Amino acid sequence: MNKPLRRIAIFCGLLVLALLIRDNWLQYLRADELASDTDNRRVAIERYATPRGDIIVDGKAITGSKQASSGDFEYVRTYKDGPMWAPVTGYASQAFGTNQLENLEDGILTGNDDRLFFRNTLDMLTGKKKEGGNVVTTLNSAAQKAAYDGLAQRGKGAVVALDPETGKILALASYPSYDPSTIAGYSGDDAKAWNKLQKKNNANDPMLNRALRETYPPGSTFKVVTAAAALEHGLYTEADAATKTPLPWTMPGTTTELKNEGNIPCKNATLRVALQWSCNTVFGKVGSDLGNDKMLETAKKFGFTSEQYTPVRANASVFSDDMNQSQTALSSIGQFNTAATPLQMAMVASAVANDGKLMKPYMVDELQGPDFDPVEKTEPEQMSEPLSPENAQILQSMMETVVSKGTGTNAQIDGVTVGGKTGTAQHGVDNSEKPYAWFISYAKLDDGSSPVAVAVVVEDEAADRGDISGGGLAAPIAKSVMEAVIKSKQ
Repeated sequence: MNKPLRRIAIFCGLLVLALLIRDNWLQYLRADELASDTDNRRVAIERYATPRGDIIVDGKAITGSKQASSGDFEYVRTYKDGPMWAPVTGYASQAFGTNQLENLEDGILTGNDDRLFFRNTLDMLTGKKKEGGNVVTTLNSAAQKAAYDGLAQRGKGAVVALDPETGKILALASYPSYDPSTIAGYSGDDAKAWNKLQKKNNANDPMLNRALRETYPPGSTFKVVTAAAALEHGLYTEADAATKTPLPWTMPGTTTELKNEGNIPCKNATLRVALQWSCNTVFGKVGSDLGNDKMLETAKKFGFTSEQYTPVRANASVFSDDMNQSQTALSSIGQFNTAATPLQMAMVASAVANDGKLMKPYMVDELQGPDFDPVEKTEPEQMSEPLSPENAQILQSMMETVVSKGTGTNAQIDGVTVGGKTGTAQHGVDNSEKPYAWFISYAKLDDGSSPVAVAVVVEDEAADRGDISGGGLAAPIAKSVMEAVIKSKQ
């Protein structure tokens, strides 16, 4: 072979070798990456080639799948009562992907989870089409409906209900909401619906999960945390001893008097009376006397400053460090920088109701294979103990006074002991915006069990500036949610 031909042969051989190396690199080293690449349309086609598994509430599917009318996606996701359940399910869209449970449990719902390998292998050998598994939630449909309907009458807000003894999420409602069915497909109508839902085009931001992702100033509901700190750190040891609280009370380092709402009995008031009538002076002074470090320590035990995973992520609630005494006083009545998600405030009520033990909140009870066999079961897990049992019971008696003869009487339920706390959270520059109306509560049955704790926040333009707005707007919603849970257990 002459020299030019030899060179051409060597060059061609190198090209073939390069192709072989490239082919093996793509097939073996990058196989998983390419198979899961969102730009690989085959991934999406495969995901919608079979019906997705379902998300289950009370034994019934709140999702489904239907045959697509056109295109190369065979099935499209459907939802029952989509707007009510959207904060739980999220969406599964052929055009816009997935979020929330639809995203976090996508492997189970599509049947691609590694834990379904043997089942999928058997189906492949028998020629059976791959099927998705199911996500069984902890939600209570009656409680969710009561929460959603209550919010719909007010315009904006959120509700979270927990089982204090287990941490199970019983209701997770956000309003306004959206129907995931309207964006599930790949058509022009789905694109129009998506654009209409985006925050830049919709001031109401219906896709915002207010229950988990919005942090509000908690207002006077935070006084429950402050009362817990006072008891746990020994500043006060009982509910009915007079506090050392003058009236008026000037915040340390300032000439500013901390005001109370209306003519209420706050001078040297006991913790019980102070919570009953929501005395800013008493709880502001408690926070100031304890100091930033002790208040922060107690707030953290309730879950503040940490993101929560339900498994859907919830934003971290805020209680600042490095505050002076007057800033700590304001933060201790739920103002200044203090901010909380509705989930966080439901956790506060839950811990008090559960004799001081805070259980980790969760909304997925079980993952199932296509044959309904369990793949994974969630077990209740204690997260912390913000209060001793003795102090929790003292705080329970105080919260029960709020409902029996204080600002929370609208939450009373015949034959049931209810503890609660109202709140009005001011916001805006110089408190120029309408306040948020809050209510946190729990229900206790005759046998001593506490099946539900609830947090409600209402963003209502009709809210007034007194604590009564929490009792007037949010407490009735909490009451209806608690009644729904109690009735479902009878």
